[in-house]
Amino acid sequence: MLQITISNVSDKPIYQQIHTQIKGAIISGSLTTGEPLPSIRALAKDLRISVITTKRAYEELEAEGFIQTVPGKGCFVSSKNTHIVKEEQRKEMEQMLISTIDKAKNIGITKDELLELIDIFY
Repeated sequence: MLQITISNVSDKPIYQQIHTQIKGAIISGSLTTGEPLPSIRALAKDLRISVITTKRAYEELEAEGFIQTVPGKGCFVSSKNTHIVKEEQRKEMEQMLISTIDKAKNIGITKDELLELIDIFY
């Protein structure tokens, strides 16, 4: 079940909060290919926000290839998104590696020591 939490104190617009959470759920595998999303109206009602706000989030997700709309049936996690999801996961991993490398440098771990640790854990 998709759980979306809206923060009124966030500096991000509400549509972007929805977009980010749904995209994150797809990338993490919590939402899988073909899985239906709540209708735009139902989600707007549940979150107590405008239908226009929800529609904008869905439109952006569709433009990015994460979801697809089937007229008369609703919105679903796109089956065409596997390449997109892999690329997003790769970007996430790259950011984690950058952070790990920066931390290793800060505490004096050499590249060879870091590679040895990677070999051990891999």
